[in-house]
Amino acid sequence: MDSTPNPDPGFDPHFDSGATPGHRFHASALWRALPAGMRRRWWMFRPLDLIARSFPVLKKRRGVLVIRMDGIGDMVLFRGCLDHYAEALGVEKEDITVLGCESWRDVADEIFAGYRVIAINEHAFARRPLYRFRVSMMVRALAPRVVVNDSYLRRAMMADSLALASGATETISSLPYINEPTRSEYLYYLSQATRIVNTGDYPTHETVRHYRFVSALAGREIPPRPPRISWRDTVPERVGAGPYVVLCPGSNEPGRRWPFEQYLDMARRLLVAGYRVVFVGTRDEKNNQDPTAELSNNPGVVNLIGKTSMPEVLDLMNHAAGVLSNDSGPAHVAIALGTPTLVVVGGGHFGCFFPYPEGVKPDNAHFAFERMDCYHCFWRCPKRATKHDVFPCISAVGADQVWAQLERMLPPVAGKTNAGAPAQ
Repeated sequence: MDSTPNPDPGFDPHFDSGATPGHRFHASALWRALPAGMRRRWWMFRPLDLIARSFPVLKKRRGVLVIRMDGIGDMVLFRGCLDHYAEALGVEKEDITVLGCESWRDVADEIFAGYRVIAINEHAFARRPLYRFRVSMMVRALAPRVVVNDSYLRRAMMADSLALASGATETISSLPYINEPTRSEYLYYLSQATRIVNTGDYPTHETVRHYRFVSALAGREIPPRPPRISWRDTVPERVGAGPYVVLCPGSNEPGRRWPFEQYLDMARRLLVAGYRVVFVGTRDEKNNQDPTAELSNNPGVVNLIGKTSMPEVLDLMNHAAGVLSNDSGPAHVAIALGTPTLVVVGGGHFGCFFPYPEGVKPDNAHFAFERMDCYHCFWRCPKRATKHDVFPCISAVGADQVWAQLERMLPPVAGKTNAGAPAQ
């Protein structure tokens, strides 16, 4: 597949064939026994995967297993669709199990209230054979009747191998993004699926994909809706009184981090405008940068980078006046909580996750980006000197542009103006 946007096919309940042009998902038993083109890691995992897949299941198969081997942002975009699964698949809500990631385990009980959630360490599953075997055996023992795997940008050796291990009577998968390095792996797994749903060409926003998928399952169009999640109403105690803005300067991909100096600039402007500033992020994102020290230990600055749990981050965002974030999972969370959120967006897979398209973009979601001819590079950027450098499409977003959007997004603080000077 190339990266050229294609026309939107819209909803078609029959738009879900394994005979999709350019792809064949019918493989002979001989090829499946000795498939060509597989990576060394696939062969290393295969004996244990086959043992798990072949292990006898004595109990009656029932219920639905939904595989979500992705980050918290992807999970948030998917969450609204899940509530249509029971009707679409003819099961009760309590018969649906979500197999998710350890990275969002701590918030799963609240966000997925009413569903059973099992979380695994996705990184260990991808690297450690014995852990992988234990998880595969656990999935096998669940004995689901139906397994659903609807992520588009996914890793076959994680999501699709878990679907195979389940041995479900019915395996329903979305057609993933396939390129030459992954073609053999997807052929192996998808040739054993019972139904493949084509949710559209690249780039299509993930929220739209999820609703197309569940529409195909239901046999009727279910219109896309903006992402929303339910969360507790716990007021954070670590930030003091008064309005504050949460800044998220991190990302799991260093190149997607808008320069830290720009975040410090935004913090200074917010302080003058009367807001307090709360920095959040993971321990891995500390990067030897202390915003408190950089801002001369200003009492209006709270540095919580590496000092909060995931539930605490959601509490902070839920009660913030606004959030400024990089292209990362926390940005999706803030938007889904209903908090005014501005996201600095790059062009790696522009339109797939950020920005949100009309129809699924809530009023509280705002996006800052600088279009470049090299958009849709899938973050394989040839313009960086090293893999630690910021992507040019990210660094090209100017501070004045971001501040202008923050000014429009945030309500003025009493006695101040968002221009940073005392109100006259």
